[in-house]
Amino acid sequence: MLPQFQPLSFSWVALHPQPKGVIQFIGGAFFGTFPTIFYRHLLNELFQAGYTLVALPFRFSFRHWSIALSLLDEQQSLRQLLPAQAQKRGYAADIYSESDSYFWLGHSLGCKYIALLELLSGKNYPAAISEVIDAQTAEWLQHKLAGKEQAICNQPSLLMAPDISDTTTAIPIRSLAHLLDRLRLGVRPTRQQTQQLIDRSQLFRLTGMISFDRDTVAGSIQDTCEAESDVLWLYCHLQTQGLLHHELPGKHLEPVGVRVGGFIVDLNPLDKFLKPLSQWQTGAKVLTFLDELSLRLTPTASDPVIPTVSAPSSIQKAVAVGKMEATINDVASSGVG
Repeated sequence: MLPQFQPLSFSWVALHPQPKGVIQFIGGAFFGTFPTIFYRHLLNELFQAGYTLVALPFRFSFRHWSIALSLLDEQQSLRQLLPAQAQKRGYAADIYSESDSYFWLGHSLGCKYIALLELLSGKNYPAAISEVIDAQTAEWLQHKLAGKEQAICNQPSLLMAPDISDTTTAIPIRSLAHLLDRLRLGVRPTRQQTQQLIDRSQLFRLTGMISFDRDTVAGSIQDTCEAESDVLWLYCHLQTQGLLHHELPGKHLEPVGVRVGGFIVDLNPLDKFLKPLSQWQTGAKVLTFLDELSLRLTPTASDPVIPTVSAPSSIQKAVAVGKMEATINDVASSGVG
């Protein structure tokens, strides 16, 4: 059974007759603008596995907080619209009213928007955010989130080749990128701000990451410099939150492609271009991780085994120790004990 996408609100939706969950997908720049075309084979595999699909078209903007909030607004709209659409077709509809039936799946820059939503999911997010970003933006976020549910609380998220984009990523001319940043017209939040917010967060416990060993955009865990590799940075800094991770063979656009016979094709000579389906592991790994992350939603279920590529590096150990020391200092300063 192939997904039949229909426009609903600002998304493309494919309703499954008996859904076991709802996957909200947002891709990277350009390819994510037409997700049902460029990510067709991946979405087909997810639908055939029993998921209703919500493909959120990518929107280019330097204001990443605004885009993240628009995704939250879209989810709340769809939760009201999906039950009626399902009932109209005679499909199961109850699942669409349950917040923890929704999953987030991102690729490339789309992962940053999901991470920002995660950062807004904690009860103490206003205090944490005000320590990193300017007061005006923090106040604006509080106003926008007033009266809404806690963003994507209890909704697992899976990041594929995550790219925490900065102005220098969006604009290859460094002098122009730096000028925009000085004028406060560049990407907000910046890569550094996003990393600081993640480091201060105790969330991301329902998060998985799939990386690719020849990815020169988001990076790989085989890299040696965190400053140049978003994958390595996230891998090291989310270890204490139980990050689910696996690195597959491939480049940055590995999730992109359509099926042609026994091959997956992305029509990009700089990436895989043409690969036998037997060698394309992305879809199967996504489904495995979604199952494992959903187990973490069940209080009685035992903790899933977190696959690791190698033993913790010295970088990871230093990060874990730093977080532990920060926690001890916070307790001491609060006078608890």
